[in-house]
Amino acid sequence: MNMKACLSMLTYLVFLTFLFSWPATSEALRAHLSHIDSGRGFTKRELLHRMVVRSRARAVNLCPYSRTNAHPATAPVGRANTDVNSEYLIHLSIGAPRSQPVTLTLDTGSDVVWTQCEPCAECFTQPLPRFDTAASNTVRSVACSDPLCKAHSEHGCFLHGCTYVSGYGDESRSFGHFLRDSFTFDDGKGGAVTMPDIGFGCGMYNVGNFLRTETGIAGFGRGPLSLPSQLKVRQFSYCFTARFEAKSSPVFLGAAGDLKAHATGPTLSTSFVRNPSPNTDSSSYYFLSFKGVTVGETRLPVPESAFAIKADGSGGTIIDSGTDLTTFPDAVFRQLKSAFIAQVALPVNKTADEDDICFSWDAKKTAPMPKLIFHLEGADWDLPRENYVTEDHESGQVCVVVSTSGQRDMTLIGNFQQQNTHVVYDLAAGKLLLVPAQCDKL
Repeated sequence: MNMKACLSMLTYLVFLTFLFSWPATSEALRAHLSHIDSGRGFTKRELLHRMVVRSRARAVNLCPYSRTNAHPATAPVGRANTDVNSEYLIHLSIGAPRSQPVTLTLDTGSDVVWTQCEPCAECFTQPLPRFDTAASNTVRSVACSDPLCKAHSEHGCFLHGCTYVSGYGDESRSFGHFLRDSFTFDDGKGGAVTMPDIGFGCGMYNVGNFLRTETGIAGFGRGPLSLPSQLKVRQFSYCFTARFEAKSSPVFLGAAGDLKAHATGPTLSTSFVRNPSPNTDSSSYYFLSFKGVTVGETRLPVPESAFAIKADGSGGTIIDSGTDLTTFPDAVFRQLKSAFIAQVALPVNKTADEDDICFSWDAKKTAPMPKLIFHLEGADWDLPRENYVTEDHESGQVCVVVSTSGQRDMTLIGNFQQQNTHVVYDLAAGKLLLVPAQCDKL
């Protein structure tokens, strides 16, 4: 067996040891999510602009290299330009006997869970007191020999304790110690349930473009350090409420009960796919087999290969909690824009950016708009109108809210398109379920 194969086998064994050391979660844990723009007084036009800018920044962060140019993206797009680095914040608490609240960015594109801690060498401003290890009776350090420590590719050892570094696409970084402590969630019945011994990063040196309303990040990716993996749940799900209504959204860790009970339409199902390339940092992503796009009655003449993972591990299509708008490679976006222009009986808004799809509108009645369908393996996702169209009475324009990722290969299915859909990540079955629902009723 060669060295590469030995390392792969060792990594796999470490993962199994880590995974099966955790007790299974029998009932769904619940937490509530708030959107970072909620209640901040932005107009609809301002909200749309912020969504577009953040989506393009996320595309740069998740896929920083283009297919045609093997150099890092140099466009000045990132968290610092957008005033935010996140989308939805999950609210829970850590420690005992007095649990300390944290607000963590829910990120399906990363694995490590971390929050800022006291004492802190360099921390960003946050809305809550930093987590104080001295105030928790249940916190304990993580040894360098602990499977949790070994499961992180960027771990170290200091005074027999495990250290970590978590880096992100915009070069933001968190450095600190791995700890274990109890995490407290809602039980869905007005009470709380505490899960012991969850591993997380205690961030003591956190630099980059972090948001003032977050205390850290909750990785929900496919790796062994993510919160779903540590809780050993067979599935997790979320249901984003309508963006312009400023209501909180639920997230469930574990089975969320009878999906049909709250469904407002048929359930769609499609399988996750793995990135087969070992030379990639995208192992945490939830890739899907995306087949094509239909506008109205016209299927865009785009080959399936435009949405597929390339031989070098680049490209592909992921569903992402941290992207606002669905973002396509530019060649696909141009065809989609042309299809809408050809089918919408309204003049193109000449003041709009060339990377927007906006039309002038008199605001007297609902603007006619063709259907938008995403074709996934085994599922044709006919998007509700409100999940891809915004009407702004003040500016007199109606827009199709999808975006371009420029020359990058990856397609990102954004959270705006996921509104009022119970999105279920069935980890045990390797499938994604899309259940239309009134999310504020769950």
